[in-house]
Amino acid sequence: MAVTIVVAGKGGVGKTAVAALLIESLSKKGVVLAIDADPSTNLNLALGLPLGETVGKAREDITEAIQKGTLSPTVSKQDVLDMKIREALVESNKIDLLAMGRPEGPGCYCAANHMLRLTIDRLAKSYDYTVIDSEAGMEHISRQTTRDVDVLIIVSDVTIRGIMAAARMKELIKELRTKVGKIVLVVNRSRDGLPQEIQDAIQKYGLELIGVIPEDPYIGELDMKGSPLIELPGESPLRRGVEDIITKLGL
Repeated sequence: MAVTIVVAGKGGVGKTAVAALLIESLSKKGVVLAIDADPSTNLNLALGLPLGETVGKAREDITEAIQKGTLSPTVSKQDVLDMKIREALVESNKIDLLAMGRPEGPGCYCAANHMLRLTIDRLAKSYDYTVIDSEAGMEHISRQTTRDVDVLIIVSDVTIRGIMAAARMKELIKELRTKVGKIVLVVNRSRDGLPQEIQDAIQKYGLELIGVIPEDPYIGELDMKGSPLIELPGESPLRRGVEDIITKLGL
């Protein structure tokens, strides 16, 4: 059965790094569909993959065609979007990447988003895991371009602001129609454990802490060279932390 995992968090907490290592680790257990839902589209760099055409462009093309009535009545709009999405898919060994691209322009995208959800649902069934690197506001979830989520991993740094942002994301999910099986918190870039203030805030907001990842000294060198984050060595704190999270989640 396919498992869908969303990695979320406010900007600058290392969300994409966690997502990339999660994707790479899971690819050793099965085939992974990696979805970059962040408009900054950095997941491909972290994974060492090229960037194809974005889903946003395909969605806008379909929406414009629907509004102008330029699609042939003999052609299924859903089939056209399915084809465009598959053309945008960057394929590699055990990991395929789909980039959502920039947010929508003005106007109503309800019809296109509904079709997009159907396309992604259909596509995801071909994979053992779907891992979504969410944008900070989880807009693709609030617009219902993702239906059901098995695990939502919220990443925070060691700040009260980060923990409060995580709590808001947890509350946002409750307000939406999206079903989420499990919501967990990961605190990234810890230098010396968790201060008492952070522990108190986690308890106050009812967040389930599943992992504390120490600051990783290897990331700076990779960033300087422009190397993919999946080249982190085995002793990397981030790599070890992500593998521990996978074990705790039973993935």
